[in-house]
Amino acid sequence: MIVVIGGGPAGRLGAMHLAQAGREVRLVEQRKIGGQCLHDRCMTICALNDVARLIEQTRTQKDLGILDCVPTISYPMIWRRMREVQERLSSVLDAETREAGVEIVYGAESRLEGGRVFIDDEEVRAEAVLAATGSRAAIPDIPGTDLPGVYTYQTLPAMSDLPRRMAVIGGGVVAAEFAYIFNAFGVEVEVIARHGLLKDLDPRMRSAALRDLAGVGIREQTTVASIEGGGRVRSVILANGEEVEAGAVLLATGLVPRSESLQGLLKRPDGAVIVDQRMQTSVENVYAAGDVIGPPYLTPAARREGLVAAENILGHEAVMDYRCIPQAISLRYDLAFASTDGDDGALTLSAPAPSGSGSFWDVATGWTGLARIQVDPESGRLVGAAAAVPGASSLFSYLAHLMKQGITVADFADIIEVHPSTDGIYWLARYAGDILQQKKR
Repeated sequence: MIVVIGGGPAGRLGAMHLAQAGREVRLVEQRKIGGQCLHDRCMTICALNDVARLIEQTRTQKDLGILDCVPTISYPMIWRRMREVQERLSSVLDAETREAGVEIVYGAESRLEGGRVFIDDEEVRAEAVLAATGSRAAIPDIPGTDLPGVYTYQTLPAMSDLPRRMAVIGGGVVAAEFAYIFNAFGVEVEVIARHGLLKDLDPRMRSAALRDLAGVGIREQTTVASIEGGGRVRSVILANGEEVEAGAVLLATGLVPRSESLQGLLKRPDGAVIVDQRMQTSVENVYAAGDVIGPPYLTPAARREGLVAAENILGHEAVMDYRCIPQAISLRYDLAFASTDGDDGALTLSAPAPSGSGSFWDVATGWTGLARIQVDPESGRLVGAAAAVPGASSLFSYLAHLMKQGITVADFADIIEVHPSTDGIYWLARYAGDILQQKKR
């Protein structure tokens, strides 16, 4: 029997792959299948963002005189209905996993002691183990993080209603996404970033993100000294002594691998389980995948890691390839991007994206998004791409794969595109192909 610990994207996909190959698989999940992606992070942000975008779009159309009002939202009802949908999705995943031949054990605690696996303190004989125990929100070492009214993405459902003011502590993707959502809901949001907000993003894409966050107060290179309050959070005190009023504080300060139950394995200082390219840990026949092995903390990467681990458990050599994994940020538009390792000296082109579904009415504001590409001038290979447009995340699933395969801008010459579309990558690639062709002549 093979034991899989954790029913998130890595564990579930790995378990199904093993079961479909004819192996006996037992998946142990403490909560509900689907992991944090479904219950705490990705789908939660999708649900809240759908409402936020609707509010933003109706504001634009009201300003144009098309609609006569902007609807008000019921914040408690959002969470209630969201949970109903998440429960439905979880039941679908449960059925799908069982149909693949996986035995699921809910509510049990699993732990490893080297190569020995225990389920609720009972040792289970397993020929192999896949540990996919995920991660949890990182809590910064700031006085006051335990005050009522201080939340993480995991505890946010406990916030019963919208505050007047919210402080978001953090400078990454999650901080930006929640700042956009709550600002769209009418909350005065202040982001406090120790370094910069989305500092690792391409400058043009970062500018596009900041445009979507125009109503948000942003403090960069700013350190939080403490979070203050009596029976409830009242404010955030900055290192310079300034006080920022806040009826709620959201800690968006990263993730920590959840590996406490995995003993006898080599780990990094932050608790991330060390694996090789085959997802093999330091213990024979024990594999690990997903957030528990550390960055990039992306669901698609976790799924692939789970499949790579499963393949190696089955005796089929497979390695994890982290090149050109597409990523996306959900603000008013999707900001999606991907790049290979060969963008040094690349030809860079950018242009406004064409208007289409989701951006037509924004033409009135002078902004329909952005497209950007990087091209190797010698080979014509597309080595980098980014877009800030509605639907960009779907586009980049395919574009990143083609970039890994070595697609060149010349390959875009005969493409007949879907129309209407907000895709500006296609037009830039064709333009870059013309430029390179003229240089050759």
